[in-house]
Amino acid sequence: MAGKREENPAGSSNNLRGDVLRVLGVLKVATVEQIQQISAPHLSYRHTDKPTSSKRKQARTGAHTGALSDLRKHGLAENGGQLPGGDTLRNLTPMGLKAAARELGRPVGEMGDPARGAGRTGASHPMVVNKAVLALLRPKPDLSQLAREPADVFAAAQAAVDAPAGLGTIASYSTEVALPATGTWSNPGRGGAQADIVITAPEDGVPLLFVEIDNCFESAQVLAAKIDKYMRFCQRKVKDVDGKERPMWRTRWWVLDGRHGDVPHPPLLLVFNRVGPRNPNTVIAQVAELTQRHWQGTAYDGFHMYDGKLPIVVTGMKQLQEHGPAGAIFRRFGRPHNQTLLEAIGNPRREAHDARQQAEYEAREREYKEQLHRAAEQKRAEREARRPVCAGCGARFTDERWKAIESAGWDAPRETHPNLCDDCKQQAITAERQAEHTEHGNQKQDQAVPEQRAGGTRISRFRS
Repeated sequence: MAGKREENPAGSSNNLRGDVLRVLGVLKVATVEQIQQISAPHLSYRHTDKPTSSKRKQARTGAHTGALSDLRKHGLAENGGQLPGGDTLRNLTPMGLKAAARELGRPVGEMGDPARGAGRTGASHPMVVNKAVLALLRPKPDLSQLAREPADVFAAAQAAVDAPAGLGTIASYSTEVALPATGTWSNPGRGGAQADIVITAPEDGVPLLFVEIDNCFESAQVLAAKIDKYMRFCQRKVKDVDGKERPMWRTRWWVLDGRHGDVPHPPLLLVFNRVGPRNPNTVIAQVAELTQRHWQGTAYDGFHMYDGKLPIVVTGMKQLQEHGPAGAIFRRFGRPHNQTLLEAIGNPRREAHDARQQAEYEAREREYKEQLHRAAEQKRAEREARRPVCAGCGARFTDERWKAIESAGWDAPRETHPNLCDDCKQQAITAERQAEHTEHGNQKQDQAVPEQRAGGTRISRFRS
């Protein structure tokens, strides 16, 4: 135990250090509290008896602070400056990113660069990105860790557990992901985009989603130019390992193929964080108009097809934090009403159209089968009405007996008892054979008696 303490003076466990590596491997730079909220959300409901908010925060984050201290000792993590409120920022070193790649199960080349120096300017944008990740992820507390807490604290944690779930796990997220329009993944060229967040949570209905955070400082024209870059990346095709040409994004992320004739690009979510001077409502309307050629679908039988289009969805940061992805707070360009995230990135009207068509097809199939069944029943009834009845016992003929009495051709042997069932036929045959045998015996006897009489007469004559 003494050796272990010497290796990790703060006494952190392997699991705790692994949690920190995973979170920082995704977020690049974060506060200890953000790391705790993602990796151990149940701690947010503990230490409520501490007298001040700072002491409560210190108690909640103490274990993760110790883990960061041990990681820093091993050269895997470092302090990255401070936020205006005084919170210390933490980030990984290049060696720490490699360790995080192992924890996340990702290639090192997909981890990006260390976030050194982010805290020197306040890291305002990374902090908003982290808020968006938390709002989309919505980590659930482990209630088993809160069994001894006061009833009101446990009730608050229960409410969080009962609230709509978020998307995926921390391993479902990546930040600061280069989307090269030229160059390679590891060495992007000019003209590409950089997604603030990429989410891959197919188990929750979001196989691939790009997220762009805007603090309301940029004009609509600048945002439209960014969307142009997203479109260029989505349209780019490269040769895959099998020699076939595919969209470049498909060489890194797995998404089911779209339906025939309707294969949209991965959707883009714009999250507006209203801290800058620009009105997001005005900017959104302008961006929608400037990028219409990228997102507008083709009307078709009550819905739209989006083949080769970029679905663009917008929402506000406050709404996202309050309601999460299950809230009806997302507006897709070209649609008049807010929807949940899954509805906004999907095509509900086509789904409803396809469901109606499928239901109609199944109804036609059922009706056709019912018609066939009714026709078959009627045919069986008509056939039963024609089934012969045995003249002997009154029983209906079996199928085999009925077939036997039907004429099978001019050379077929004639049925001897067509009006009798099998049993009655056998009885009739037996009776006929017995009658024939009796008649044959009688005939023999009748033939023998005259001869005896004739012979007797002759003898008597000789005797006389």
